[in-house]
Formats: sequence, structure tokens, C-alpha cells
Amino acid sequence: MTTVSARGTVQVENLTQIHRSGERTTHALDNISFTIPAGKFVSVVGPSGCGKSSLLMLLVGLAQSTSGELRVAGRPVAGPDPARIGVVFQEANLFPWLTARKNVEFPLMIRNMSVKERETKARDALELVGLDEFGDRYPHELSGGMRQRVSIARGIVQDPDVLMMDEPFAALDEQTRMVMGDELLRIWERTGKTVVFVTHSLTEAIYLSDHVLVLSARPGRIIDRIDIDLPRPRTFELTSSAEFIQIRNRIWEQIRTA
Repeated sequence: MTTVSARGTVQVENLTQIHRSGERTTHALDNISFTIPAGKFVSVVGPSGCGKSSLLMLLVGLAQSTSGELRVAGRPVAGPDPARIGVVFQEANLFPWLTARKNVEFPLMIRNMSVKERETKARDALELVGLDEFGDRYPHELSGGMRQRVSIARGIVQDPDVLMMDEPFAALDEQTRMVMGDELLRIWERTGKTVVFVTHSLTEAIYLSDHVLVLSARPGRIIDRIDIDLPRPRTFELTSSAEFIQIRNRIWEQIRTA
């Protein structure tokens, strides 16, 4: 693999993952290769069980591939590295006994950062996600969308090169999901971070992304990479345009027949 040192660049080459448990073997991913330039927003879609989440677990260092190479900013991913690779999951997974601010501070506490520095960073992260006035609230006092914003703040508080997101809005109602998509685009545009976004929603993938990677049914292989050349900033009206619908139909037909 020819490495690229730019912060935020993601390189995957010939990535394969096979799970073995006793006599049972599951071929999750097969020979996946792609490169994401720094600062791009890329979504991953595919049929249920195609290995989208398995791919994300590899990208964040929470699983190991059977073969292949994976690098972020030219360096191999050998394990979790939240200072370089932030992650946001479907569930916010906040500590219920900690305030929003303390939840965001938590990864900085693990690094033994000074109280003053981590408070400043947590405050800045909450301001970025629009929750600067809710830092003293506990998770049960926040809506589902607000809890996910706290989770995003926690994912970016260490200023990682890349933000990996595994269906972060799947548990939200449709209206909140659209609002959170717009909020995520605002955060992305302001920070310039690379985002890798796993989703079941084709509309969400097209609306948010610069590129969409389409995976086949298991074992997951990349069957298409679609450049989303729709103008930014994007608005909800764009989702009813002929070009948007054409892209969605193209992806749906590939997934339907994968």
C-alpha cells in the first residue's frame, strides 16, 4: 500500500474478515479496498447483514481483520485510538450519573488531562453541537437528539482526524433525524473532519455525503462508489429532485439485487 500522510485520509486495501466460532465460519467482508481523502463525508450502505458495522469496527480498531491493510493518516490502525479516530454509535451510551459536560470530559479524564484543560475542551465541544447551555443536565433530562449531540461532542472532544459513525440517528424519529443530519453537516463543515457514516437510510446517505459506498450482501464487497455531485448547502427540498431520486433508485436497485 502506498501511504498518504494527510491528516484524515483513510486507506483500506484488500480487507477481509472471517469470523470463526467452533465449527461455524462467517465470511463478513471480502477483499474491500477504498481511499477516502481528508475532509470528505462518506456513507456506507448495503443490505442488512452485509458487514457495514463489521467494517466500522475494523476502522475504529475494535476488531481485527483476517487479512488486508488499514491506515489513517498513513499510520496502521492497530487498536482504538480516540485521539486520532473518534466514534459515535447508534446508542449514545452516556453515563447516567454524569452530567453532559462530565460525559464529554470522560475520555480526557482517562488521559489524565488537567481539570482546567478538559473543562475548556468539553465546553467548546458542547458549544459546537449547540448544547453549551445544557452542560449541567443529566442524560435523563435530555431528549434523544440531545443525547446524541452529547455523544458526538464526546467523539470529537479530542480533535480526532476522522469521525466514524455507526447509524447514530437510527433510534430517532424521522423529524429529529432530519434535524440531526443538518446539525451534523454544520459540525462537519465547521471542523473539516473526515466522516465515515454507516446507515440503512439511502436518503440520509445521499443527503449528507460526498460519496456513497455500496456493499453487496454477505460477504460484503464494494459493488459501487457513487459521487454525490449535488450542491451544498443542502436543503430538504433537494430530496425530491429528479437527480436525487435517480441516485436513490440506482442504489436501491443494487441493494435489492445484491
